Amino acid sequence: MLSLIDRIENVAENFDKPVTFIAGDEEDTTSWSDLYVDAQVAAANLQALGMGPGDHVALLGPTTRQFVTAIQAVWMSGATLVTMPLPMRMGALDLFIDQTRNRIRRADSKMVVIDAEMAAFVEPVEGDPPFVSLDEICGTEGASVSDYKRPRSDPNSLAVLQFTSGSTAEPKGVMLAHENVCNNLDGAWESAEMTHDDVLVSWLPLYHDMGLLGMLTNAMTGGTTLVLGPPQDFLARPLRWMRWMSDHGGTGTAGPNFAYALAARALKRCEDQLDLSMMRVLLNGAEPVDPSTFRKFLEAGERFGLNPGAAFPAYGMAEVCIAGSFPVPGKGLRTDWVDKLAVEVDFEAKVADPEAEGATELVILGSPVKGLEMRIVDPETREILGDRKVGELQITGNSLTEGYYRNPEATEELIVDGWLNTGDLTYTVDGEIIVCGRSKDVMIIGGRNLYPQDVEKVAGDVEGIRTGNVIAFGVAGRAGAQNVIVVAESKGGNLEEMQRAVTVAVTEAEGIPPKEVVLVEAGTVPKTSSGKLQRSACKRAYQSGELIRL
Repeated sequence: MLSLIDRIENVAENFDKPVTFIAGDEEDTTSWSDLYVDAQVAAANLQALGMGPGDHVALLGPTTRQFVTAIQAVWMSGATLVTMPLPMRMGALDLFIDQTRNRIRRADSKMVVIDAEMAAFVEPVEGDPPFVSLDEICGTEGASVSDYKRPRSDPNSLAVLQFTSGSTAEPKGVMLAHENVCNNLDGAWESAEMTHDDVLVSWLPLYHDMGLLGMLTNAMTGGTTLVLGPPQDFLARPLRWMRWMSDHGGTGTAGPNFAYALAARALKRCEDQLDLSMMRVLLNGAEPVDPSTFRKFLEAGERFGLNPGAAFPAYGMAEVCIAGSFPVPGKGLRTDWVDKLAVEVDFEAKVADPEAEGATELVILGSPVKGLEMRIVDPETREILGDRKVGELQITGNSLTEGYYRNPEATEELIVDGWLNTGDLTYTVDGEIIVCGRSKDVMIIGGRNLYPQDVEKVAGDVEGIRTGNVIAFGVAGRAGAQNVIVVAESKGGNLEEMQRAVTVAVTEAEGIPPKEVVLVEAGTVPKTSSGKLQRSACKRAYQSGELIRL
């Protein structure tokens, strides 16, 4: 069955597992079967408003039971789901409103279903499609189950129009067909050795592919128990994530690297009794995996029964429906120590002693999930490279996007002869991939390929700097040479001393002094809706003088 509608029905009929929605200290538990009935009513309401196959329905709202019902209802009506990001920071509301309206229109949305909480921020203007409240779609008034008309299953129809995070460029609408999504979920299910007894725990936003497809849709169409909380609850109190795992016997969860950093600090201070012994898959992805950060989390969790073997660093992207490469479950965190200079200058990952000068530790991200193939090519000649040769990662297989919606130029650049160009500089070791960085972000300094995340990590460890809120990029200097600029959020204190400390730390670690260290107000470093650093946006703000300097 290669339609999400078929799979939603199958779970409701044969794997009636519970799904728990969390909001603060309140929990609402229902079943996939009961939610399916609610979704039939909501789908009938959508159909009564003219929505059906070929129509694009944009959803805007926080993580709630109603919102999940609406997601399922869009698919059951035969329409295409377009999820809209929520604002990361209240201080960026104007930008959020502009971006939201831009995405609604670029997606050719025929209707916007909006939660009451967001209606005051994004009001319809001339040129917008009709706005309908989430209460109207999911309320008890209106249509009934008997009014629902099941559309014909069409594996080739568009299931999701997923906008990229925009971490390196303007967000683009990734087209994902039902068949693509189902194939990727099957590959992820098999590679992660999932069963119907698994309990998935997530706070990831539902407008992001890892939260929407990797967690929610995986449980909804695969038939597992799901515990779902909103991102703001986790961010306000990171220990809640651990509490949800403990209380519900979680076996699988996922999050970006910064989430494990927050959780590690919370666990160290925790005096509660937690049981994390059931957890077997701790997926770390969506941004570069820092081995020291992940290791600190694993160590902090051991006194609560957490098995270090549950560490599951993975690679994925929206253009393959989310899951790209997975490690073997139970292997834990595995890394590769290489000569940093050899990677940056010779494009070769030479094995290094961990104690040797210039050695750096990179995380092994596993092998392609079933249905995908990967290879490394020279960015210039496109020659296929062997193990330990650094080049661009390409992917082919049965869950690749058809391309970017109404953007043929970007699609032609993305997919060439059936292979998707990821833009990630990578190498392989025995068939497993290791990512070095994004090709568009790399700074070429004195013949070296300097990776911004290396600079950002060093600067983020300086006292007074807000970890995870540092961006490094290159700007043209004399004779075309690049200079390194570091933009960092400060916790306050002596700014000049902080700038000097960052300069010294980066120079000692990388051998290259930053041309300038810019300290900015907390909450002003540009990030995507999913929390990724936006280096290109930060560079533009720096060059235009728009950074809010301290």
